[in-house]
Amino acid sequence: MGTGIIIFVAVAVFILTNGIRILKEYERGVVFRLGRFVGVRGPGLIILIPLFEKIVRVTLRTVAMDVPPQEVVTRDNVSVKVNAVLYFQVFEPDKAIIAVEDYIYATSQMCQTTLRAVLGEHELDDLLSNREKINQKLQKIIDERTDPWGIKISAVEVKDVDLPENMKRAIAKQAEAERERRAKVIHAEGEFQASSKLKDAADIMAVQPVAVQLRYLQTLAGITAEKNSTIIFPMPMDILSYFTKSKTKES
Repeated sequence: MGTGIIIFVAVAVFILTNGIRILKEYERGVVFRLGRFVGVRGPGLIILIPLFEKIVRVTLRTVAMDVPPQEVVTRDNVSVKVNAVLYFQVFEPDKAIIAVEDYIYATSQMCQTTLRAVLGEHELDDLLSNREKINQKLQKIIDERTDPWGIKISAVEVKDVDLPENMKRAIAKQAEAERERRAKVIHAEGEFQASSKLKDAADIMAVQPVAVQLRYLQTLAGITAEKNSTIIFPMPMDILSYFTKSKTKES
């Protein structure tokens, strides 16, 4: 009797340890019976037939994978090192296990080769300025190639572009020249606007000679505020004649 109880307990323990699995909400189990695929189960409590059924756990959460730096030669023959980050998610667990041996490794290799191929089609300026467009192109191509594996590529982001030292110096010189060009253009635009305003003021003064006299008086008022220097300022005869006429009328 005691032997039977021991055997029963042993069988129960064996079934519990080999026939029961608990899968979390973000997990799915790919079940094989005698080597043949029989379905995807989960989440929750999973009961297996001991010795006959095996289960492979697959997470459905988004995976963020760093892509190692890749040596890329751009279309304008500039050698750069580029690294990226890849975001992907398994949406068909059975394909991810059956269609490819190691879907994480395969996705990483696919991303590396596609990164070198796509970036090699662009010039360095495009790589630096149109990064968002390149990211979208990478995401589309890799997603199409990993779709048979049951993997969805959410995003591909190019993180760093490591340039050679000579290219860094050339880009710095180019940026400095661009800043100088913008400064000269802004200065020229300011001179043009100032000359336009001066022309308008000259047209007004040509019509109203009194405006010229008032301007001279304002300049004299500003000069007299400086007490530490002696300044000789020419006085137009028109102003003196104006005051002489005013005095004659008063007398």
